[in-house]
Amino acid sequence: MADFNSEFWHWYIAIITVISILACVWLVRWMTSGYEKTDEVESTGHVWDGDLSELNNPLPRWWLGLFYITLAFGGFYLLLYPGLGSFEGFLKWTSKGQYEQEVTLMEAEVGPLFAKYQQTPILDLIKDPDALKVGERLYLNYCSTCHGSDARGARGYPNLRDGDWLWGGDPSNIKTTILNGRIAAMPGWEAALGGQSGVDEVTQYILRLSDRATIDELADKGKAKYDIFCVACHGPEGKGNVAMGAPNLTDDIWLYGGSITRISESLVKGRNGQMPAFSEFLGEAKVHLLAAYVYGLSQEN
Repeated sequence: MADFNSEFWHWYIAIITVISILACVWLVRWMTSGYEKTDEVESTGHVWDGDLSELNNPLPRWWLGLFYITLAFGGFYLLLYPGLGSFEGFLKWTSKGQYEQEVTLMEAEVGPLFAKYQQTPILDLIKDPDALKVGERLYLNYCSTCHGSDARGARGYPNLRDGDWLWGGDPSNIKTTILNGRIAAMPGWEAALGGQSGVDEVTQYILRLSDRATIDELADKGKAKYDIFCVACHGPEGKGNVAMGAPNLTDDIWLYGGSITRISESLVKGRNGQMPAFSEFLGEAKVHLLAAYVYGLSQEN
């Protein structure tokens, strides 16, 4: 049970819960008392189809007993487990405590396995089928939500199979990315570029960088603007900068889409991407194995 900022809420919940259970006990007794056993059964007065009457029979004893058993179970449960405000229950059980206990038991069982893999270089792990199977399970549990079960990503989530890496694709960089996470940000440039016309010019130049058909007049003007506003991150040749997570604009691989509309949108609105850090959640041993699996995916092509 969460800690309350005020003692009022503890008593508010506890009192209402206890009163509710006692009220249910009273209601069952009241609804089932006062019946005398007779040969005739009183009718409620409800009649259907001419002669189908609803009778006021008392509940069977076994059915009535189930109500009392349920209420007694509820009271007994609240004595043992949390439920009455901030009262912890006599067993002192918490979901957090159970989770930590299960994690401890699991770590005792699988910890030596991950420790063994942690001592093995990533370049050797990608040759071990058993290690890759474990890495695949880690990937599916923790990475597939964003990068897809096939690791081919989606718009805004990198493809891990194409060998194109924003922050570097060698084993150490991949491991660092998973351990510490990454934050990438590109500001919107519409105002700085002089409005939509300037955005269109730089868009055409970016298309030229990846050897695509362009409107030459616009692309020439876009180069001048690119050399002022974009070169610091993407480089004079547009090949990007892995130290900053700035993408390569010459390889025709696009994180947010490579159409004219998508490139223009990126320039106008900017882009913000973030990958969370997994160091505390998974630990270095599991991250080491996960990095080996991810690195292996990019070597399959």
